[in-house]
Amino acid sequence: MNGVKSVSPVRVQYLKRMILDEGMDKKHVEANVCVTMEMVKDALDQLRGAVMIVYPMGLPPYDPIRMEFENKEDLSGSQAALSVITESEAQLWWAAKELRRTKKLSDYVGKNEKTKIIVKIQRRGQGAPAREPIISSEEQKQLMLYYHRRQEELKKLEENDDDSCLNSPWADNTALKRHFHGVKDIKWRPR
Repeated sequence: MNGVKSVSPVRVQYLKRMILDEGMDKKHVEANVCVTMEMVKDALDQLRGAVMIVYPMGLPPYDPIRMEFENKEDLSGSQAALSVITESEAQLWWAAKELRRTKKLSDYVGKNEKTKIIVKIQRRGQGAPAREPIISSEEQKQLMLYYHRRQEELKKLEENDDDSCLNSPWADNTALKRHFHGVKDIKWRPR
């Protein structure tokens, strides 16, 4: 950061610990605790205090963290501005169905409390969000590579129809029978 002195590793560790210990983390998810605006504001206040401890002279006015704390962050002209959807413009989608604000979620999913669904947010009027691919692009590349190799292997096996090995003694399917009958090495023609 320009205009701000470098921060000691101890202070960086303090900030990381503060974020992990006091922020919204897995403990809330595991305990099925609903996150309220009060909890978010409390976590932001704790982070504000941690930043004040680490940067006692304060952050410069152009710093994104300071702008976020003061709720002045200007996202115009950035990629992040495209992902911000206001509540009035938001529309929820699940299973290619639009979830209406007037209906209960149980009307769509059912009354089972243990049902887990993944809902996508889309701007109102844009239609259903694009479906996610069944397999990722990396898995698809691996699958295509595997089938290409398999096809090449089958072509090689098809071209290699050499039957000369069938005349070998180890390929004789009656060798065991002749061995038990004691009639191996019998020649019917005179020498």
